Amino acid sequence: MPELEPVAVPVLEPHLLHDVASVFGLLSATARLQIMWLLSAGPRDVGTLAADLGQPVAAVSQHLAKLKLGGLVRARRQGRRRIYAVDDEVMGEVVRMVVARLDGGGAAGAARRVGPA
Repeated sequence: MPELEPVAVPVLEPHLLHDVASVFGLLSATARLQIMWLLSAGPRDVGTLAADLGQPVAAVSQHLAKLKLGGLVRARRQGRRRIYAVDDEVMGEVVRMVVARLDGGGAAGAARRVGPA
């Protein structure tokens, strides 16, 4: 088999590399990754997310605050509730793609069948 020549790509600039690492850092916490997974299926309020995760509302709120600060989620008021949604659809798609790739159709396939909550 002949050796393949590597494709020439530029080295990432330090500021861009830092920003990308920060996004992956945000998603390295399992609770935040689960939140992104759930929100990628549709908007949810913090109480629903807390129930889905089996965690206190305060803990989920802290994770949401970090994701919001990182530009991954957004919030809007609906009456007395705050509704959270994925703010960067590309990142939501990345989460779905990685889950689907590693899951082999289990959770990812079920989410596609169920649709947004």
